[in-house]
Amino acid sequence: MTAPTSSLVDSTDDLPATMRAARFDTATGTLAVRTVPVPRPGAGEVVVRVAACGICQSDLSQLDGHIPARLPVITPGHEASGTVAAVGAEVSHWRPGDRVVLGAGRACGRCHECQGGGGTSSCESLEVMAFHYDGAWAEYVRTDATTLVAVPDSVSLEHAAVLADAVSTPYGAIDTAGLRVGESVGIWGLGGLGTHLVQLARICGASPIVAVDPLPAARERALALGADYVLDPADEATPGRIADITGGRGLRAAFDCVGTQADRALGHRGRLVLVGISPDPVSVGQGIHFVRYRHTVIGHTGYRVRHLEECVELVSRGRLDVSGSLSAVLPLEDVAEGVRRLREHEGNPIRIVLRP
Repeated sequence: MTAPTSSLVDSTDDLPATMRAARFDTATGTLAVRTVPVPRPGAGEVVVRVAACGICQSDLSQLDGHIPARLPVITPGHEASGTVAAVGAEVSHWRPGDRVVLGAGRACGRCHECQGGGGTSSCESLEVMAFHYDGAWAEYVRTDATTLVAVPDSVSLEHAAVLADAVSTPYGAIDTAGLRVGESVGIWGLGGLGTHLVQLARICGASPIVAVDPLPAARERALALGADYVLDPADEATPGRIADITGGRGLRAAFDCVGTQADRALGHRGRLVLVGISPDPVSVGQGIHFVRYRHTVIGHTGYRVRHLEECVELVSRGRLDVSGSLSAVLPLEDVAEGVRRLREHEGNPIRIVLRP
């Protein structure tokens, strides 16, 4: 998918002076929608008029103090889509009106990889939107032009926003795991990440797919989306059930989206991929068990721009359906209500999306 070439015309004059944005004050812990200046693009940057932005569990982690704040006041939101509103100098591949989804990271420009020209895909200290710089719970957001992915007319911008993290992060985790066709998979935690992991693992040909979550509604949803088996982690019979399901061989890959560390379910040469953010210490259990069966534990976070591009491709071709992932669409002024619903798991949401 190729973005149209831009004419080098100054488009910043078309931007309004102010906008509405949700601002989080890290000192007081308050979140409020305020009127702030609209950002202007610098060299190599674009400003996007936000059409939709998701509310993610990692947003809650910052609001609740589990992820340390980088700035005293910041606009959260890192799962965004919209239309290009203005382009800065040196941007030749985008023009106002282009439909885009935003990759939520930018290269630091300082690390060894960046100094060697590696850019966003290999940066050792990636800066994340809504944590290192202002995010997209706002009418407009500024970002590097290299982070944008074109969205075809066949894909709604609300669906595109879901792809930026909720789908692309589990997609990247599957890449990290090196998942192969026919390998057995277990997925712990069936929120936004885990639910999409079920769908993506099925697309990749994993078999069987075992989904684990304490909520009956989440387990039923996973079955509908392609899981072969659903289990309750609180059930003492679950380890034995996994052994039975895999013919006693254990799982080849386990994805932990909630910090439970499901290493005991792994089989010979099994890989445990830690996807969920957890403040708990990582433990691999008894060393003799870990070494004997040649287990691997891999930390995974985020995604690369190419992962996001491939997710857009899957949706545009009808291979991946994320229409059921929109649990609610709320106006920006209702951001506190959206945060409450996700924090309290009201309605067992996959993704609550803000529409500024």
